[in-house]
Amino acid sequence: MKRNKLLILAFLGLCVFGLTGCAKREIKNINSKGTSIICFGDSITFGYGANPGEDFPTQLGKLLGREVINAGVSGDTSTEGMLRLDKEVLERDPLLVLIEFGGNDFIKKVSREATIKNTREFIRRIQARGAMVAIVDISAGLFLRDYRLLFAKIAREEGCIFIPAVLTKLITNPSMKSDFLHPNAAGYKIVAQRIAEAIRPFLSQNAKTRALDNLPI
Repeated sequence: MKRNKLLILAFLGLCVFGLTGCAKREIKNINSKGTSIICFGDSITFGYGANPGEDFPTQLGKLLGREVINAGVSGDTSTEGMLRLDKEVLERDPLLVLIEFGGNDFIKKVSREATIKNTREFIRRIQARGAMVAIVDISAGLFLRDYRLLFAKIAREEGCIFIPAVLTKLITNPSMKSDFLHPNAAGYKIVAQRIAEAIRPFLSQNAKTRALDNLPI
């Protein structure tokens, strides 16, 4: 009986440790002094399959009550995105950058090694500019599962926010998508809601540090 109690206590201790470990994982540049929230990615970010203004960055902006810049280009791989990083992200005074690449890397057979290298370079250059970084993962179930695991590992190692599986239950629901992969307006709204829920705590924490420094929120 005593042994069973000890095992239960040990299990509960591990659960608490796991929860607090997640909560205390530091995000780099939480005190960012930047001004722009930028969504940087491919056709999912661009809003392919929906009308202008129905893309998830625009809908995210409405949920947050502030402008969110859409720096998505349909068809881009992470390698092609690298060519746009300076002008479309780093020169826009970023506060938080949401990176969403990987789908076209998979489709166009960009090597995993290149995708990992590009993702780490995105993160490190953005962080060097003083901004927070979030990785938006578009996997769903087994679809792109390997990328989800890779991006989760990179996020842990680089001090990023990780937003997993934003297309879950969307790509299997015809009423939420415009083709085999891309959401429609209703689907992008759900993507925006999932992302807003994930980043709000970090934006709130940043707002507190800005208030202490007398910076505009």
